[in-house]
This record gives sequence, C-alpha cells and structure tokens, in this order.
Amino acid sequence: MRPFKRLKQRRKSRAFKLLLTPIFERFKSDNELESRGYRPLQMTFDDQLKALIFYHLEEFSSGSELLQALDQDDFAKECVAPPKGIKKSSFFEAINNRGLEQLSEVFGHLVKQAGRVLPDEYAHLGNLVSIDGSLIDAVLSMEWADYRSGSKKAKAHIGFDINRGIPRKIFLTDGKEGERPFVDKIIDKGETGVMDRGYQSHNHFDQWQAAEKFFVCRIRENTHKTVIRENAVNPDSIVFYDQIVLLGTKGINQTEKELRLVGYRIDGKDYWVATNRYDLTAEEVAQVYKLRWNIETFFGWWKRHLKVYHLIARSEYGLMVQILGGLITYLLLAIYCREQHQEPVSISRVRELRNQIANEAAAEQQSRRTRIQGNSNKIRQLKRKKRRAKT
Repeated sequence: MRPFKRLKQRRKSRAFKLLLTPIFERFKSDNELESRGYRPLQMTFDDQLKALIFYHLEEFSSGSELLQALDQDDFAKECVAPPKGIKKSSFFEAINNRGLEQLSEVFGHLVKQAGRVLPDEYAHLGNLVSIDGSLIDAVLSMEWADYRSGSKKAKAHIGFDINRGIPRKIFLTDGKEGERPFVDKIIDKGETGVMDRGYQSHNHFDQWQAAEKFFVCRIRENTHKTVIRENAVNPDSIVFYDQIVLLGTKGINQTEKELRLVGYRIDGKDYWVATNRYDLTAEEVAQVYKLRWNIETFFGWWKRHLKVYHLIARSEYGLMVQILGGLITYLLLAIYCREQHQEPVSISRVRELRNQIANEAAAEQQSRRTRIQGNSNKIRQLKRKKRRAKT
C-alpha cells in the first residue's frame, strides 16, 4: 500500500504537522487522483486534502478566499498549496470531480482512530448513535438539489457517535429525501439509534427489531397504544409511564412486535419515547433520549466554526467532497485536542492552534532570514579577505 507523502514543509509548523499526523503518518491508501485528459494534474490528492483542511481550519467563507491565501500567504503557499501553485479553474474542477473515494477512505480511517483515542463516555448505556438530517442552502443552479418551488436545498444525513462525540457516517441527498430509510444504513446490529419524532414509523420499528437493531425514538403524544403489560414506576421519578405496548391502530398501522413506551416530564413538558431497550431503567431511557441533543450541538458548532456550509462546490459530488473535508477536519481536531490537551474539541483550542501555526511559521521565516543574512555576511567577509590577499 502506498503511504501518503510526508508534508514538504519548507516553512515548518510543528502544530500543523501534529494536526495532520493521523493521516500522513498513520494511514496508507492505494488511491491516487487520475487526470481525465492529456494534461497532468495540478493538484494531487494530498494537496486537495490539505487545502480542504486548511479551508475549514481558517474559517474561510469562499473558495476564492482560500485560493487567495494559497497564492499570497507564505505558509499556505509552501505548506498547503501544490508546489507550482493552483489555478482557479483547476481547483474547482478537482473539487467537483475528484477525490471522493479517497476522502471517504480517510474519513472511515479517522472514525476508527478517534474511536481508539476518545473516551467511551456512556459505555454503560451501550453504543448510542444519534441520527438526524441537516438541510444545506443551495442555489437555483444546483438543479439536483430539489426541495420546493423556487428553493434549492441539499440534505446531509449523519450518524453521530454519542459516546465519543464524533460523526461516524454521512449520506447526501436532495432536500426532499426522507430520513427514515437512512437509519438502516447508519446503525449496525446491536447499536442503538437515538431519534426525534420525525423518524417515528411503526413499520420501521418492526423492521429494526427483526434486524436486531435497537432504537430510542420520541413519538407523537397522541399515538394510539394498546397496553400489554405495565412496569412499576417510582412516584418520585420524572417518569410517569413505563409499559409494554403495541403502537398504532389495529388493522391500519399497528406494530406487529411489542415494544416499550416510556413517558417522562421535564419542566412541565411531557416526552413519549418508544424503545426496545428492556435492559435500561426508565430513567436511563430518558437520559439516552436527552443525549440526542448532542448531535444538534455538534451541527451548530461544526457549521459556525468550520464554515462547512459555505459552498465552494455546486455539484452533488463536489458538495460531498466539501462536507467530507469538514468532517475530516473535525475528527483531526478531536484527536489533536485529546492527545495534546486531554480535552474535547473547543473553539478556544482551535483558535490557539491557528495562532500557534501562524507563530511557528513566522518564527521559521525569521530564522530563515537570519540564516540568509548570516550567509550573506560570511560571503562578504570572504570577498574582503580575497581582495586583501590580492593587494
């Protein structure tokens, strides 16, 4: 297998190298980008990956802003951009047509590596995977991103590892695509999918149980239920209902398999949660559903601080490339913060990293100038000695 090339950092930054270590020193890939014509590629996959990471790390808001940095910023020119630079047309052609297979491979590798590095915070509750969809504003020229008349949107369907606080699976569709079919693709046998009311489907509840997949899914309060047996409820608990039921109306949409229904109240608001986790207490079921909000926190942080949804691509292929670049950047930051600071990702640590990269690059530049000046002085001294020797 071909190892990724080590960073050719003429202008060095130890922090930047540490951030990319999980890819460039611990991962091997057989895949290279291929030119679709007779002209050689201006950007290798290594170049493309570094450019995407740099784009998200620096919070750029457009591809043009990134390209300007690659052309004018000393550090970006030497450590991120291809050796001969990259033209605007070549950059966007590469983003919209190349690298998806390789990025998917890198993403899968980092998910596994992060799983070994990050603590399993809720191990006592099982393998919890929050599932949700996030709409991405598109432009009218993105004809594939159907949503509604006069509006274009894409939708990212993400599986989020609640135990470790990282994204683990991603699918991209147009904005109208339903979300329930992706549950089977996101959770594996023995895992617990944690979902909001939009995923309520009695047919899918039966299918997931048959496939030995667990779920904790909030349901509509007015859902019809047929009680099979009751579980005892602690009167001092937030839980007021814990029963084994069939959901839906018989002969219309009733579940074939029984499941557990837990009702609990927080701040005067009632929550009804359907699950097939019989090993948990009712209070733990409530806790699991509450943890679903971690994916909302992730989405908010990811969009705000890594500028993931500022489009630099218009094609479905290119948008997936961009999103994978954002997910890879987040995973690298999660691994970096844990290994270097024993902390979860935070914007303060990200800003500290940016400043450290800039300071190290500036220090390297000053050191180089000093060396050049020193060499120049030595050359002048030698010339003086030669002139004196001649006289």
